[in-house]
Amino acid sequence: MQPQSTAFTTLEDAAERGDAVRFWREQRYDGLECLSAVFRRHRYVPHTHETYAIAAVLDGCEAFHHRGARHYVSPGSFAVVCPDELHDGEPADDGFVYRVLYPTIDLMRSVAEDAFGRPVPGTPWFDHSVVDDADLAGELVKLQIALTDPEVTLLERDARLGRFFSAMLGRWGGLGEPIKLGHESGPLTKARDYLDQHFDRDVALDELAQVAGLNRSHLVRSFRKAMGTTPHAYLLDRRYRAARRLLAAGEGPAEVAAACGFCDQSHLNRVFKARMGVTPGAFRAQ
Repeated sequence: MQPQSTAFTTLEDAAERGDAVRFWREQRYDGLECLSAVFRRHRYVPHTHETYAIAAVLDGCEAFHHRGARHYVSPGSFAVVCPDELHDGEPADDGFVYRVLYPTIDLMRSVAEDAFGRPVPGTPWFDHSVVDDADLAGELVKLQIALTDPEVTLLERDARLGRFFSAMLGRWGGLGEPIKLGHESGPLTKARDYLDQHFDRDVALDELAQVAGLNRSHLVRSFRKAMGTTPHAYLLDRRYRAARRLLAAGEGPAEVAAACGFCDQSHLNRVFKARMGVTPGAFRAQ
């Protein structure tokens, strides 16, 4: 069972807890390691990783030595340490709250080749120890939360992960712009039809991309441009429409939730009310 995301976003939230840590792996993404922590006392000794270490601070400030200099990372920025690089870490003042991703080299190469449409030899590299990019720092936090939220579909998790790492590689890894969009009406029709037919399953982005015959990143960007929404949002809309039909026919909300691919009845309630304005039970009663 995966841990629930920590609720701590500020040092004040964690005032009575001192240090608090949660660590887990996402085997689906080449064993992506994730850490969510509050550190007031803990200090890392100098060490290296086989993976990257990408850390966004939500509150407070972390100080660390990297590439012969002392650096500070605070809200609105994130730290990047490449594989095999020596670094440490400690509270710069009263402590810090942060979230960390540890992607493997293979995962980063896979995302890069998918998004930029060309082989990426060696180890993708980042020149900055601290990146001042508030949008991407926020996306890192949202991605980590999405990975532990049972209501988030595989399509959404896959797309968020690819979007975050491809943006990092493009903006700060020197890879430039992703593949340009063209006219993909045929592949997108295949993708849309597949979601229409399989809305009750947790369809993965790899699976949908294979059906469409497009790269994962290209599919998500093209789908949004053509349909005005993401594959994940389209899938939820199809689940809502199917649920509406079953409820109107007299089926109970619990049975409808299971039949339409929702993780539970509460999930159905939130999705349904956000689109219909009333709960499934109230809709069925009328």
